[in-house]
Amino acid sequence: MSTSLASETPVPISRTDFNAMLRFSRTVFRLKDNDAYLTQLCEQLPSAAHIQTGWPSVLMGFDFHLTDNGPKLIEINNNAGGLYIGDNRWLPQPEIVELDGSLEQRLMAMFAPEWAAIAIMDEDVTGQFMYAEMQAYADLLRKNGRKVMVVSPEDLQVHDNGLSCDGIPIDAIYNRHTDFYLEGADVAHIRRAYEQGQVVVNPHPRSYALIGDKSRMVDWWREGVLENCVDDAAVKLIRSVTPETHRLCEIDRDQAWAERKQWVFKPAARHGGKGVLLGKAMSRKRFDGLDISETIVQRLVPASEVDLEGLDGEQNRMKLDIRLYMHGENLIALAGRAWRGQVTNFRQPGSGWVALSID
Repeated sequence: MSTSLASETPVPISRTDFNAMLRFSRTVFRLKDNDAYLTQLCEQLPSAAHIQTGWPSVLMGFDFHLTDNGPKLIEINNNAGGLYIGDNRWLPQPEIVELDGSLEQRLMAMFAPEWAAIAIMDEDVTGQFMYAEMQAYADLLRKNGRKVMVVSPEDLQVHDNGLSCDGIPIDAIYNRHTDFYLEGADVAHIRRAYEQGQVVVNPHPRSYALIGDKSRMVDWWREGVLENCVDDAAVKLIRSVTPETHRLCEIDRDQAWAERKQWVFKPAARHGGKGVLLGKAMSRKRFDGLDISETIVQRLVPASEVDLEGLDGEQNRMKLDIRLYMHGENLIALAGRAWRGQVTNFRQPGSGWVALSID
């Protein structure tokens, strides 16, 4: 089993909220080709993110909470998982005009035709929670005529013209590793091959740097950044969906402590819910121990709640967030995450993924 279902019954969300989330996701994606945006960020980008890319990142996940004031962004996930639900099943998708063809067809269209040999890579890949999902992608790609290996970084060997696995030259790496900038020693050989143009890495460092890095949400709230590169309507859309976000080192620390219950504290360099702290649950000692240069504070947006008919037939009150899976401006899939607790996680019994319907 790759992941878990919370319910077999789709959860309805409004067409208005769906349209807002899709419009936001497409607007943010266009920033990566905006010359004024790129000029403002240029000096902040690590070297791997300066490599130009001609193909959108595979499965960017845009995660939202739904509120009375419309959807609010939680984060943008650079290598989103969760669509495979085990037993040769993929999460059912709503029948809407924005989703053309089958899910399997849309997934395969994300992988460029010239990628004949693909390595699906993650750290300690067989030990990953999503290992079964990576195997499912490999099966789909093989049916599509590709050679596919599911590997850890050390399984890829260097040869004269790039990387290989078991003697097969690799055209592209579907990167599920969370070292998005390829900075670790375990991926040094992959970074060299990528920098030399010997292998495609996707999702790629540039996408994370320009869209997925939590520091971009800080930039979107910096006065003048968006105003210098998009029109007023786009500025309003991005800021209305993105909760107010700042670096802790750039705001009054005493005021941040006094107002902590209104904020979420996130490490800039981590992904998902790792290291996320709710201000209302934070002690003064923990607050004083935060690395102020690497901590981002974001206005708290409580998750919406939904009554689910669980797999055991019982009604469960759960928190809910929504993920749009995107490939460039193309919507690939939708999913809901139902959970309990302070931050999004599937540790509690009954938590898991749910299909969505659009009302």
